[in-house]
Amino acid sequence: MGDFNSQKNRAVWFDVPVADLDRATNFYAKVLAIGVSQEDFNGFKFSVLHHEDGNGGCLVPHADQITSTGGILLYLNANGRIRDAVAQVKEHGGKILEGVHSIGPHGFRALILDSEGNRVALHSETDA
Repeated sequence: MGDFNSQKNRAVWFDVPVADLDRATNFYAKVLAIGVSQEDFNGFKFSVLHHEDGNGGCLVPHADQITSTGGILLYLNANGRIRDAVAQVKEHGGKILEGVHSIGPHGFRALILDSEGNRVALHSETDA
């Protein structure tokens, strides 16, 4: 985590529970159009979403923690490509709950279920 991230951002990391690490790694790499690397730390396998100096997070195998009905709603960056990101959702095993829609001066979002059944939002400043 970079200094800017730890000093300026309110959310600095996230863990997304998954049932199938390979499937989820592919889903997030395709939907977010970023690198996602599988790691192994002392026998515990997980995947890290590439983040350089920004906010980071990982996919962790904890199927028992997956909920699609409520809880924290995490907004993931699909800035400038939200329509492409939403198109990738169904192609890679997810489900669209609410298509792209305006959230007023805060841009646009779409609500989805990821390939593991987690409810997340995709966010963009533009409807592109």
